[in-house]
Amino acid sequence: MIAHIIFPAGIAFIVDQLTKWLILEHVMQPPRLIEVLPFFNLTLGFNTGVSFGLFSETLAAQPQVLIVANLLIVIGLLAWAQRTPVLTERLGIAVIAGGALGNIVDRWRQGAVTDFLDFHWAGWHWPAFNGADVFIFVGFVLMFLSCIRKTSCQVREGQV
Repeated sequence: MIAHIIFPAGIAFIVDQLTKWLILEHVMQPPRLIEVLPFFNLTLGFNTGVSFGLFSETLAAQPQVLIVANLLIVIGLLAWAQRTPVLTERLGIAVIAGGALGNIVDRWRQGAVTDFLDFHWAGWHWPAFNGADVFIFVGFVLMFLSCIRKTSCQVREGQV
């Protein structure tokens, strides 16, 4: 069961850190906007806040606040993953923890999270994000699917 937690969390963490390293050290030398598709760019940004840059002004001077809070969340997620008997839920929680750990390392190393994926349409840009954010989203989807499956199983068994 531990392998179902450590392996996916480790893969999420390693892929996130590897993509950020490639962007920082090779692709964005010098920093610029790279149009990949008509709706997708690579662009370098640093988020000192939480999701979508919220509270950036408040947290920029004290990245350790988010580091500690996020570490506590990751520890809680790993404990939750170890307790759940549902594999899909366990995998979802593990990749969320791995992605969160990737963003924690960024904050610790440089005081901000490296973002570089920029989707846009008709002048509207989704806030830039990174591989860790993708893993966190995929983990959420896995947990949601696990929840739907549990509910549909209960409905079939007449336990609603």
